[in-house]
Amino acid sequence: MNTLRYAIVIEKAESNYVGYVPDLPGCVATGATVQDVEAGLRKAIVFHLGGMREDGLPVPPPASVVAYLDVAA
Repeated sequence: MNTLRYAIVIEKAESNYVGYVPDLPGCVATGATVQDVEAGLRKAIVFHLGGMREDGLPVPPPASVVAYLDVAA
């Protein structure tokens, strides 16, 4: 099995964190800490891709680009 590297986005919510995978719509996780969300997203990605394979759907290749911009505020 080959390794895929998907971009993830983790945001602070009111009382926890939420994360999602832009290349896999509907693939999300929440947790009390960033580390909890990262661990949850690893599991969610594996589950999501497994479901896609079971349904005969193609696994989308990682395509999102992550970057930071510095701006004067």
